[in-house]
Amino acid sequence: MNFNEFINQLQEVKNLNLPGEQSQFKMSPPFREKLQEANKEKMKNAKKAGVMALFYPKQNETYLILILRKTYKGVHSAQVGFPGGRFENDDPNLEYTALRETFEEVGVAVDTVEVMKPLTPLYIPPSNFTVAPFLGITQQTPAFVKQDEEVEDLIEVKLSDLLDDANITDVGVMTSYEVELEVPAILLNGHVVWGATAMMLSELKDLLKMVM
Repeated sequence: MNFNEFINQLQEVKNLNLPGEQSQFKMSPPFREKLQEANKEKMKNAKKAGVMALFYPKQNETYLILILRKTYKGVHSAQVGFPGGRFENDDPNLEYTALRETFEEVGVAVDTVEVMKPLTPLYIPPSNFTVAPFLGITQQTPAFVKQDEEVEDLIEVKLSDLLDDANITDVGVMTSYEVELEVPAILLNGHVVWGATAMMLSELKDLLKMVM
């Protein structure tokens, strides 16, 4: 989709109600509901993070930036995610956290990003984080600079690929609980996106489809 057309239609999104958990759960792993119930008490004191679903123009088309995380000893090792990270005590709010971390991880300056709308927060049981996603845009084609310590690769996703239901599938994955399960996933640029990122993308996709 042409980026100018995308921007015009995106203005309508500001006044829409979020699809919420019902939309997120379309891409939920089968064990998630049981895990969330088991972690009710932990959720009350969960760590907080902010992430950015950042859209931008590239050769007049609309793209979304995702990242492939480095392989490390952690529950999100080598997974696809949004740029973002942990809330720091100096951050005034989670929106700022998402903007700050987006700059740190992919090099997009805070003052070039317009935050259009907060999306539905999502609790992630394996890491005990509640993640606040935000929908943002930048009018410029970014000169991305990836943070080599944490980011393995940058994944530039066409809006048309995100909205294409043909990219939804089921795959077998090894979970952070050392159990292999079949889970719903989204295939984007040759990467398998599942878990929390797929759940947040599901809400983002449903929200955009309301106006596109």
